[in-house]
Amino acid sequence: MGPHDIAAPLAEQLRARGLRLTPQRARVLAAVAALAHATPEAIGARLREEAGPGGSAPDTSTVYRTLELLERLGLVWHTHLDRGAPVYHAAERPHLHVVCASCGQISSVAPDLLDQAAERLAADLGFTVDVGHVALSGTCRACRERAGTESS
Repeated sequence: MGPHDIAAPLAEQLRARGLRLTPQRARVLAAVAALAHATPEAIGARLREEAGPGGSAPDTSTVYRTLELLERLGLVWHTHLDRGAPVYHAAERPHLHVVCASCGQISSVAPDLLDQAAERLAADLGFTVDVGHVALSGTCRACRERAGTESS
């Protein structure tokens, strides 16, 4: 997804809120879409790489502010995968993240996978799960299989 693919709907949403679509905002959103699950630092690094030597790219604080704006507009979501910086992804549909603690692979799964647990938490504790911001940590199939072969 390039800056031009996302420019029209984004420009419309920003205009409706009295804001304008800057090339910077379009580039940040395009980088989020291209990188799938990236920290603001990784998004900034990609923008610097795209700008090339001598080109202009937003600094990290500008990337953070732009991501916050895009999230308020509902165009991107963030998830905390561990204790580090949040990762951002395009807000195409709500999804749950599962992260392998061994290899770091991130997979997206349908949020209804947690429906029963969420209902139980709501009934027992009055707690509402925000699935878009949830990441479950564990071990992926490939790492489990690798560990199984190594131990035999």
